[in-house]
Amino acid sequence: MSAEPDDSVPLETVAPEECGVYAAIAARFDELARSGARPTRFTRGYHSLVELVHCAIVRPGSSVLELGAGEGDLLAALAPSEGVGVELSAVMVSKARARHPELRFEQGTAEEVELGRSFDYVILSDLVPYVDDLLALFGSVRRHSHRDTRIVVHSYSQLWRPLLRLLELVRIKPRTPVRNWVTQHDVEGLLELAGLEVITMTRRILLPARIPFLSTFFNGFIANLWIVRHLCLTYWIVARPSPDQGVRPLSVSIVVPARNEAGMIERIVEETPELGTACELIFVEGHSTDGTREEILRQIGLHPERTIRSIGQSGHGKGDAVRLGFAEARNDVLMILDADLTVRPGELPSFLAAIETGRAEFVNGSRLVYGLAPGAMRYLNLVGNKAFSLVFSALLDQRVKDTLCGTKVLERRRYEQIAAGRSYFGDFDPFGDFDLLLGAARLNLKVLDLPIRYHARTYGDSKISRFRHGWLLFQMAIFGFWKLKVEIFRAPPPRS
Repeated sequence: MSAEPDDSVPLETVAPEECGVYAAIAARFDELARSGARPTRFTRGYHSLVELVHCAIVRPGSSVLELGAGEGDLLAALAPSEGVGVELSAVMVSKARARHPELRFEQGTAEEVELGRSFDYVILSDLVPYVDDLLALFGSVRRHSHRDTRIVVHSYSQLWRPLLRLLELVRIKPRTPVRNWVTQHDVEGLLELAGLEVITMTRRILLPARIPFLSTFFNGFIANLWIVRHLCLTYWIVARPSPDQGVRPLSVSIVVPARNEAGMIERIVEETPELGTACELIFVEGHSTDGTREEILRQIGLHPERTIRSIGQSGHGKGDAVRLGFAEARNDVLMILDADLTVRPGELPSFLAAIETGRAEFVNGSRLVYGLAPGAMRYLNLVGNKAFSLVFSALLDQRVKDTLCGTKVLERRRYEQIAAGRSYFGDFDPFGDFDLLLGAARLNLKVLDLPIRYHARTYGDSKISRFRHGWLLFQMAIFGFWKLKVEIFRAPPPRS
């Protein structure tokens, strides 16, 4: 890493040739920074859109490292609690320090920088085209990452290469010393080699300009069409360090929403195993008329050796019950177990193992892998489940085969992050499934499906109405698309 420039020495004395293979690149970016040329409408609009997408990914108040920080505007737009930018160009570093004195900027190469600490986010925005050693770059990223770090990589699509060159020739876009054209799959392989794991890969920005209505229409709607999205200017990858920390022993809270399920309570208590370093079973009883609450209290009395709790629900619906149970939970891992036992409690240890090993940060049960027991799911329900799984997989940019399975598991600290950001989506989900899935998507959690065996209900009646709730689910899909794909492009520019 190059030494930090001495502010008493004119920047013109920093020789680009000291950067070795980066001499020409350093000289060109120094030249661009010194020129003070006003950005064109194209470049101004493009960088504004890039900032908006990054702001939708990065949680404000996080610690952020940006490699290839330029003059620091993107880093500042992310509102970090601590922001560090690394930039090759000495002139850009000087300008960044003047423009954003609340942030820290260092001169050096992204491959060799050593800051001696890790960050919540590492940003590589339009950096990979200029790097001499890409594997060393991602090795540097790994060194500055902790277990929960999110790495955000953004760059140009190869399809736009001729047009970008033309824009440079007509001086709509500044000429930059691109040395690599790196595809999404190139980056995916390099991340894997460096011990990093891809969470999501997507494409964004079809119209690289800020034009009222048109920008939102093309970038929020048209760009998300299956075929059209491959024509977008930029690709985006969010990754994390590959889980290699072994098993972390964790305690468990199992939340069971229960309304009119008196005949199932004894089985739930008897069949639910003690999990983790400590385990509590939380029944959230919701205005039952069949003696469910009394049966829960009876089972608590019969099993003083176990931690079993009963909570009365003041609101209505499974989503409200889940949120209440999670808020009252005391342990590390939160699990949802449906009281109808269509998913048996014996499946839960596999969910815990996925969390304890770090292979998943959100485990979603999937009923659509193994054969269904006779009478477990009606045909129209099966078709609806598969349709909504396709829709929500596109929304989440991760494969989710069965969004409506009630068995979902995550760490409590992750749920608290989802709950803290709930105002973004609002209290819109009566089931609780999509509140969790959309929240996990916004946090870029690693979501994995875990196949389970689905059994027919043996007591009581289903609480699901195929047509009424199907229409509600369709509305929630539209709402999720608007919030995750469209609304980010309707926001004002971050620096406005």
